[in-house]
Amino acid sequence: MGERESPHTAVTDPGGAGADGAEPPAPRRPWLRRTRRIALGLVLLLLLPVLASQIALGVNNLGDPDDSARTRGKDAIWLGHAWVDGRKKDADVTALAARLKTTGIRDLYVHAGPLEHDGTLPESAYPNARWFIDAVHREMPGVRVQAWLGDVLASEGSRGMRLERAQTRAAVVRSTGQILAAGFEGAHFDLEPLHSDDRNYLTLLDALHRVTAARDAPLSVAAHQIDPLPGLHSVRGAVTGHPKWWSQEFFGQVARRVDQIAVMSYDTMQPLESTYGGYVAQQTSLALEVTPETTDLLMGLPFYHEKGFGHWEHAETVPAGVRGVRLGLSRTDADRANFGVALYVDFAAEEADWTAYRKDWVR
Repeated sequence: MGERESPHTAVTDPGGAGADGAEPPAPRRPWLRRTRRIALGLVLLLLLPVLASQIALGVNNLGDPDDSARTRGKDAIWLGHAWVDGRKKDADVTALAARLKTTGIRDLYVHAGPLEHDGTLPESAYPNARWFIDAVHREMPGVRVQAWLGDVLASEGSRGMRLERAQTRAAVVRSTGQILAAGFEGAHFDLEPLHSDDRNYLTLLDALHRVTAARDAPLSVAAHQIDPLPGLHSVRGAVTGHPKWWSQEFFGQVARRVDQIAVMSYDTMQPLESTYGGYVAQQTSLALEVTPETTDLLMGLPFYHEKGFGHWEHAETVPAGVRGVRLGLSRTDADRANFGVALYVDFAAEEADWTAYRKDWVR
């Protein structure tokens, strides 16, 4: 008889499974492991600074603000165009007066534009301005009505206002004289997106201030947020084309040229109330450090509700914003007299926003 094959001896197909059904080991791919390690490293490189910043902002939100960090009676609110285009009536002014009574609001920024891209402003944009101004004086003595004028700048696209053009700046100055002659008691400008270190903007402010000062009217501007980290606006600008922030130095240059500067301290991309509060506290401190005591500094509060990457309504709340403002004021310049908050915006506000403003800031 021939030799019998041992039951423990198996002939294995080089391309298949062994007799015991086990698959052969997969070929090693060192390049795949290296790629995964590099990808993980890049993710950590991106996430760790973000995580560190969120922890830092949460820590910045800790502590108790000074009880004196309350309204100084120099707050403001942005009002929609309906107040000067004929949609609002006497009853609306009466209701607004009741709403603002016993608050700290002194200035109304009522939308009277927008400016044309060439800097001009048609009078048809504010047909009921005189009616509204007279009604405010009657119903709310001591409250000022400023014209809120804005436009999109061509700083990140082909369309919009070009501040580098001297004739455009001259037209903006003429438009300012025009609205002051119409009865407005101040001019409030919101030009966006306005990049840090824009010398043409500073030149415009110098010219505007000569006009407003001659009429004893305040010149007011809405300002971008300040770099949370030095130079961050340059990094973001290089990566996205939209710098978002101003340098603290540029913020100070603007603040020295105006009578009021209102920080748009919302649309911060913060995901939590604690980090939003810490962010606003930081912004308040940064702004106080470079704003002259003679200039009114106002910190914006979100009186609107949206869901998106820039603004999370569950995080950017009025209570969190007020807490941040009070913390920053307490830590940096608790006795600053020319200070307040600015509420954005009347037509999107909910009752809870007004309640929080009164309870946490006015009280």
